[in-house]
Amino acid sequence: MAALPTHLLPTTVVGSYPQPDWLVDRAMLAKVVPRVRMTGLWRIGQPFLEQAQDDATLIAIRDMERAGIDIITDGEIRRESYSNHFATALEGIDIDNPGFVQARSGKTAVPRVVGKIKRMRPVEVRDMAFLRANTKCPAKITLPGPFTMSQQAQNDHYKDAEELAMDLAAAVNAEAHDLVRAGADVIQIDEPWVRNDPAAARRYAVRAINRALEGLTVPTVVHLCFGYAAVVPGETKPSGYSFLAELAGTTASQISIEAAQPKLDLGILADLAPKTVMLGVIDLGNKSVETPEVVAARLRAALKFIPIYRLVPAPDCGMKYLDRATAFGKLKALAEGAAIVRRERS
Repeated sequence: MAALPTHLLPTTVVGSYPQPDWLVDRAMLAKVVPRVRMTGLWRIGQPFLEQAQDDATLIAIRDMERAGIDIITDGEIRRESYSNHFATALEGIDIDNPGFVQARSGKTAVPRVVGKIKRMRPVEVRDMAFLRANTKCPAKITLPGPFTMSQQAQNDHYKDAEELAMDLAAAVNAEAHDLVRAGADVIQIDEPWVRNDPAAARRYAVRAINRALEGLTVPTVVHLCFGYAAVVPGETKPSGYSFLAELAGTTASQISIEAAQPKLDLGILADLAPKTVMLGVIDLGNKSVETPEVVAARLRAALKFIPIYRLVPAPDCGMKYLDRATAFGKLKALAEGAAIVRRERS
């Protein structure tokens, strides 16, 4: 493990970084966010895929380091999406016969739950160990949240979605503890679907999230968003979250939200006291690279509503749909913009 930064405005990423064109079919990636396995996405087959993913992960690590990001990830390079890598590795899922749910984009193939959910083996531990072995920077790894996975599944076994979510939470918790042992300095769980069904989220999302984070002693983050910029245009995103203040009731030390592309009303930051807020200040829907001064201005706007010691600058939701040069430029602007405001407030 590495010591976490002690300076103000430590920068981080949400999780993903662009996968190289030689590794994935980016045209295929642009059409769908996979919920079930999508092995056709990979351009390199067995037995060389793992080696290729390792090489691409090293590129992501070095880019984040060179850009000056304080808390890095492995770029989620080995994942087809943020959620299916973990969800489809659990016992109780029929990966050969998917189910379907209605999503914004229409009927979507999802994991079909046919038995009790159990985590039978580590899923991301090798990923975390590889990251830890290849950087001295503080390192974060992400997991899909139990509420989101319960919404992204066809439940053919449990009496209700809440019971399913609690078993998913137990699986996430077991994985998270192993990830800490593998060297994770920060654990993040991604819960974008709490805003899709806020009524269900109010019934059991906080309880499921707290079960997923139970017993963890490293900083923990809950991330929510309005969807990938490449998939959900900024003009269709609301200016506020339907399920946000409730997350102040979780045991997570940080709440992660996107703000740049949807032009979020930053007054909602007051709803999250006393949590630290990981705030998206890089617009991933705009292919142009922000200047450090633009990033600094977005941070100053947020500081009207939140103390500087509770603010962690980050991009909006993920970076995997950008080209690498744009992603790197945006991360560099993030680090330099945070440095401007840090100097002003020190």
